[in-house]
Amino acid sequence: MSDMNVPFLKMNGLGNQIIVADVRETAVKITEAAAVALDGSAKTKFDQIMEIHKGANPQIDAGIRILNSDGSEAGACGNGTRCVVSWLNKETSQNDFAFKIAGGIVTTKYESDALITVDMGVPKFGWEDIPLEEEFYDTTGIELQVGPIDDPVLHTPSVANVGNPHCVFWAPKDVWSYELDRMGPLLEFHPVFADRVNISIANVVDRGNIILRTWERGAGITQACGSAACAAAVCAVRKDLTDRKVTVTVPGGDLFIEWTASDRILMTGPAEFEFSGMLNPLTGEFTIEDA
Repeated sequence: MSDMNVPFLKMNGLGNQIIVADVRETAVKITEAAAVALDGSAKTKFDQIMEIHKGANPQIDAGIRILNSDGSEAGACGNGTRCVVSWLNKETSQNDFAFKIAGGIVTTKYESDALITVDMGVPKFGWEDIPLEEEFYDTTGIELQVGPIDDPVLHTPSVANVGNPHCVFWAPKDVWSYELDRMGPLLEFHPVFADRVNISIANVVDRGNIILRTWERGAGITQACGSAACAAAVCAVRKDLTDRKVTVTVPGGDLFIEWTASDRILMTGPAEFEFSGMLNPLTGEFTIEDA
């Protein structure tokens, strides 16, 4: 280990494994090699790293750079953002935060570690905003299918951008009936998606409940994906399958999503501390201090 080590927390948001790394006191960023090394350890295996930077102006509490487990960057991570809020609330006793991420400005509200709300912003539905490689007039259902042409397993998914690009297939039966571990890596790199994509399988139970599984771009199958839950919720509303307030049940638990009249998506859920330590942002070497 070296003197450039930075503090980190291992946390989770409904089982979505998160590392929150504080680089506010250094100019060094976590390298792709360090991210891959951290994911390779059983102790620090993660879905996303939330790298906290100093805010660019007094209106921004912090900047957040988001890394997937393969070292690639993500535009948004709702579950990880809740983990950042939990940490900074303990540090400052502050309840309201504003963060700058690649996908834009995110505002949040802390009530307790069980109830943290993230304003995920305004969703985008234009084919060029997803982005897609070809024009689709109606993104509530694009021409894409899994399986044989004459008898597809899944077809006509909705697409949206909620900080990250998302593709949501509507399942007529139990979401566990589908081999997402096989579909995910193929569809993530499908040529129609210009910047890869997150793949979800959603089953609408009723107008207030959705069951969801997600293959995350750059991370694989996860226990929870906040932006995917948001994408499924807004796409379901566009198809008149649900109301604008919905509970999205992911393998890790429940997220509460509201698509407000002002077009913003509010996501509420928990954050949980696991342990803290120090890590080397260049190599991924780490020590655990509080487990």
